[in-house]
Amino acid sequence: MALSFSVTSGNEHNQGKITVFVVLSCMMAAMGGVIFGYDIGISGGVTSMSSFLVKFFPDIYKKMKENTEVSNYCIFDSQLLTTFTSSLYLAGLLTCFLASYITRAFGRKPSIIAGGAAFLVGSAFGGAAFNVYMLILGRLLLGVGVGFANQSVPLYLSEMAPPRLRGAINNGFQFSIGIGALCANFINYGTQKIRGGWGWRISLAMAGVPALILTLGALFLPETPSSLIQRSQDHRKVEVILQRIRGIDDVQTELDGLTKASSTSKNTDHSFKLILKRKYRPQLVMAAAIPFFQQVTGINVIAFYAPLLFRTIGLGESASLLSAAMTGIVGTGSTFISMLVVDKFGRRTLFTIGGIQMLASQSIVGGIMAAYLKDEGGLSKGYAYLVLVMICIYVAGFGWSWGPLGWLVPSEIFPLEIRSAGQSITVAVSFLFTFIVAQTFLAMLCHFKSGIFFFFGGWVLVMTVFVYYFLPETKNVPIEQMEKVWHEHWFWKRMVDEGIDNKREQESRL
Repeated sequence: MALSFSVTSGNEHNQGKITVFVVLSCMMAAMGGVIFGYDIGISGGVTSMSSFLVKFFPDIYKKMKENTEVSNYCIFDSQLLTTFTSSLYLAGLLTCFLASYITRAFGRKPSIIAGGAAFLVGSAFGGAAFNVYMLILGRLLLGVGVGFANQSVPLYLSEMAPPRLRGAINNGFQFSIGIGALCANFINYGTQKIRGGWGWRISLAMAGVPALILTLGALFLPETPSSLIQRSQDHRKVEVILQRIRGIDDVQTELDGLTKASSTSKNTDHSFKLILKRKYRPQLVMAAAIPFFQQVTGINVIAFYAPLLFRTIGLGESASLLSAAMTGIVGTGSTFISMLVVDKFGRRTLFTIGGIQMLASQSIVGGIMAAYLKDEGGLSKGYAYLVLVMICIYVAGFGWSWGPLGWLVPSEIFPLEIRSAGQSITVAVSFLFTFIVAQTFLAMLCHFKSGIFFFFGGWVLVMTVFVYYFLPETKNVPIEQMEKVWHEHWFWKRMVDEGIDNKREQESRL
């Protein structure tokens, strides 16, 4: 029984060039990743700043400075603090279903604009916050912005990219997330040194810079050909856009493929009931499983709480923020490597290598903390920096596997008729489990202690096995021909073929 394979796309789909037009369009759209990454990086940094804790979370600051009887693992265990961090993802979860409708009915571009505008307003509330309620309101508005951006940007990138480079271009979304988080880490490191205790305001308000760029820049973005055809736009206009983004005059083959996919889409029910049909079972499973697995890698533990985690093991405030910046550099660099190799080596290979790397490094970190980090005192400098190195190795593994591929694969596997619904499920599951992990991590750290790393490591093992057996290779497959990979897969073909046979049988009776 074959467990892996690849489908080679036709040459006619690979003739497009890399044009300045498509590069600039995708770079601008990928700013949606920058705002997401900036928020992930900034929240963990400001919550480790003493001035921020004194103003909004004085109980935590008191425990950190005065109460030596509190366990190292429990110092930052606060429901209010986790609510501040995780409220964004609850708002994003609720928003993504509205964003799904807007993305399908009005296009990818309006959804991107709405995301940038909401994030811009949220950053203003955060930077001007004078109490914790205003702070959380700002986070909720940021969540609305991220909900729109995460729904529309991956689809935009997948639909604008030529098939042979779809992986590299779509991975630009995760690369942008890394850039945003990296900028946030360095900004936190700088603002923490500002005397007067107001540096955190700059950190939070600076989120408005990429949001403003995204909002204004998106006004000049072209709509994707798939979206234009889906909404019954003039096919001549679509042909002109295809010629601009592909850099060639003969785009008839791709246009015919998009038209055929759109025709199928228009003859079907656009409700979420459609994706529940048996023939779409593989896509539905992946729409839920991939974002779930992405979150239980534990990466957002590092992203949200890296400075707090480094303070837990004994590093000071500045050293913790600088260490978080180092992990950001590693993550961004590894994602860039993924962009270069994903369309050469394929998705499955990177998933497997990254999974093994993350499992090994998490196990080592858990072992060091179990052996040497007790309830009181910190790690020795040697072990503290060894933990930092292992976390960098872990982040690198995520950066070229589950980070970018967790967004790439769901965005490319859905046929047009369920694409918006499928992406909304992916985003919703991602937000749901990001919220759960963010909301529970500090409590889990307090109770599990070093076992938290073995907990996430166990999930990494499960997801690596899942990918090996159940995820087909999708590199170089035109997005409108993606159903081929399911027909040729050892497990999924029985469901897909049976669904098609049932449809033909029903049609023959009419």
